[in-house]
Formats: sequence, structure tokens, C-alpha cells
Amino acid sequence: MRTDINLVGAGRTDAGVHAKCMVAHFDYENEISDFSRFLLHLNSFLPPDIAVYKIVEVKPTAHARFDAVFRRYEYHVVFHKDVFKRELATRLFAELDFETMNKASEMLRNYQDFGSFCKLHTDVKTNICHIHFAHWNQVEDEWVFTIQADRFLRNMVRAIVGTLFEVGRGKMTIEEFCSVIKAGNRSKAGMSAPAEGLYLVDIQYPEEIFKLS
Repeated sequence: MRTDINLVGAGRTDAGVHAKCMVAHFDYENEISDFSRFLLHLNSFLPPDIAVYKIVEVKPTAHARFDAVFRRYEYHVVFHKDVFKRELATRLFAELDFETMNKASEMLRNYQDFGSFCKLHTDVKTNICHIHFAHWNQVEDEWVFTIQADRFLRNMVRAIVGTLFEVGRGKMTIEEFCSVIKAGNRSKAGMSAPAEGLYLVDIQYPEEIFKLS
């Protein structure tokens, strides 16, 4: 029996951004007797670039967006042509000072208002976010920026990375980077980094939203 389903996602990403992890919830009045079989059928209908890995039962009040405790993103950068990472990492043509970029990244935890890194003319009620950590690490032939917070503003991670590129190129000092954050003005920050390098990698929820057997 066909039933209309309203699917609610944990958030939205810009076109070209990847998601290794995305969570959504839906309400369904009937019983799903076999989750494995349901998952198999569901994936057979989805396009090849989307896959559902797990389905779990949660409490009726659980919400994929508003109940999230934190979200974590990665931004991937390469410095050479790699056909296997085409549209999967951002290629840069000049070396960056990652040590200084990491010092600037550490400053993010000292602030809560990130209006300087928010896309203009959005309907958000607050620019307040609590960043848990932000740092760059070299992983094989890539540099990967990892950032985790309780919430993110639209375009926020790409704007932060683009501004950190300015720091890495020596066009902005750490003090100037902090001044950009305090300004609360998007025009003061750098250009948004390309979407292709960004990945949503994790979303976590409190244990109490999951339905007990």
C-alpha cells in the first residue's frame, strides 16, 4: 500500500558538497517488520550517488535537525592533479602555511558569533555557534580541515576555509583573522572555498531519542 511520506533532513548543503553522513526522519503509522529488507528495497529506488545505510526506530518526538548534538565537517585540499579526486577535493596551485592556519583555526573556539561567515540574506534567527574544535591535518597526499560544532550557519565552513586560505597565503595575519570574526560582516571575510572539497562527515544525537525495544 502506497503512503505519502514527509522526509525531514538534518540540514542542507550547497550544491557540490558531499555527505558521508546525513540523517533524516519520517513518520510512518504502519509497522516495518523487516528493516533489512526495507533497506534493500529503498536503495533499489535511489539514484546511484545516494545510499541509505541504516534505519532505526526513534521516539515520536525525535527530530533529525533540532535534536542533533553536533555536526562535523571536513574540507579536503590537494596540490597536484589527481583524476580520481576530480570534484572530490579542491586543488590549489600555491603552497599554504598550515602551521599559521592552524593557529588561526584555534582562535575560532574563542568566539560564538560567526556572522562574518554566514551567507547573506538568510532567515536564521541567530549567528551563535559553539565550535568544539577546528584544525588541519595532513592525510597522505591531502590536507584536511576538520571542524565540529553544535550547529553551523549556511555557507559557514566554506567561508571559514576561504578566509583561512588568505591566512595561509600570507595575505591575512592571525590578528586580522580575529578582527574579521569580531566584525560580524560577511564582506570582511575571504571568498568561500569551492564546494567540491567539503564533506559532512558526522551528526550525533542523544541516546534518549532512540526508541527502546
